[in-house]
Amino acid sequence: MTHIPQIQFGLRILVLCSTVILSGNVRAADEKPQADERLQQLLKRFPDADKNKDGVLTRAEAKEYREKSNGAPANEIKPTYADVKYGAHERNVLDFYQAKSDQPTPLVIYIHGGGFVGGSKRVSAGLVNLFHTAGISVAAIHYRFIDGKDVLLPEPQRDGARAVQFLRSKAKEWNIDPKRVACFGGSAGAGISMWIGFHDDLANPDSADPVERESTRIQAIGTFGGQSTYDPIQIKALVGGRAWEHGSIFKAYGVTTAEEALHPTPERQKRYDESSAITHLTRDDPPLYMVYSEADGPLPDNARPGQGIHHPNFGRDLVKKMNELKIENVFIYTPETKGRNPNREMLEFFQKQFAKVK
Repeated sequence: MTHIPQIQFGLRILVLCSTVILSGNVRAADEKPQADERLQQLLKRFPDADKNKDGVLTRAEAKEYREKSNGAPANEIKPTYADVKYGAHERNVLDFYQAKSDQPTPLVIYIHGGGFVGGSKRVSAGLVNLFHTAGISVAAIHYRFIDGKDVLLPEPQRDGARAVQFLRSKAKEWNIDPKRVACFGGSAGAGISMWIGFHDDLANPDSADPVERESTRIQAIGTFGGQSTYDPIQIKALVGGRAWEHGSIFKAYGVTTAEEALHPTPERQKRYDESSAITHLTRDDPPLYMVYSEADGPLPDNARPGQGIHHPNFGRDLVKKMNELKIENVFIYTPETKGRNPNREMLEFFQKQFAKVK
C-alpha cells in the first residue's frame, strides 16, 4: 500500500538535498546543526523524524526517516533492469522499473539534481511504488557531469534526450507506450527535463543508429526548483542578487570571472541560449507542472554567490511565457499550498496529459 504523505515527505527531502548540492551549503561534520526553515516545516508534520529529539531536523535525519517511511532503504527496491547503457559515456546508464501490466504502460523518467556536478539516479521505493500503483513504469538516469572544459552545457541535456530515445527504442521489449512519456526532476534535473520538453525533436530519421531515429518529444514535464534559464545575464535580471554567480553556472561554460560571464563572446552567448530551456519554448510544447519552495522576494544585500538559484521567479517567468503561448501549466509555491499535495497532483497531472494522447 502506498502512503502518500510519506512519499510527499520523501520527494521534498529529495529536492532539499539537491538544493544543498547546488548551493554548496554543506555543513561541516562537527558544526552544530542549524534550523532550516523548510526542514522545520516538515518536522511539524513528521515529528518522529527528529531522531535525537533535539528539536532540529537535519538533512541526515530527514533522509533516514524518508527511507524508513518508504518501508525500505532508498536503494533496496531492485530495478527490472539496472545500469543499462544508453550511450557511449560511462555515466550514460539508466535503471528501469517495469510496472506490471498486460498493456504497454506510460513511462515517467526521473532525472536527478546536483548542480550538474553531483547526484545519483537512485530513487526511493516509495516513489517507484507511487507510479507503479498508477500503472506507470519508471526510469532513472545518470548523465555526464560538467567539468568546465571538455563537458559543458548542454551536454547533460543532450544525454537526457538520448535516454528518452533509448527508452523509446525499448518500447516493445519493455512494454512501454512510446506515446506517453514524461520527464521530471529537481534543480538540474528539472532544467534537463524542461530542455527535453521544449527543444525541437532531435530525432534523425536517416541515422544508422536506430536509437537516434527515435523521437525526443515528450508529453509532460514535472519540476522541483527548476531553472528556466542558465544564462547568467538572464538570471541576474530575473532573480537579482548573486544567484548568477553560482559556481555551477561558471563551470557550465568554462568561465572563471564575472566579466567573462556577463560579457560573453558570440559563441558563448550561443551556448547560453542553447543550454536554456526557455529559449526553445514554442506553442507546440508539452504542459508543465512546477513546484518551488525557496524563499520568495528580493534577495538580501549580503546574499552569497548562488543564493536564489531555485527562486520562484524562474517559475513565474515560465508561467508568463507559457500563458502567452496558451500552454497548460501549474505553478506551486509550497509555503502557500495550504494542505495540497503537490506530488500527488503531479502524478495526476501526468495522468491527465497521458489520457489526451490518441
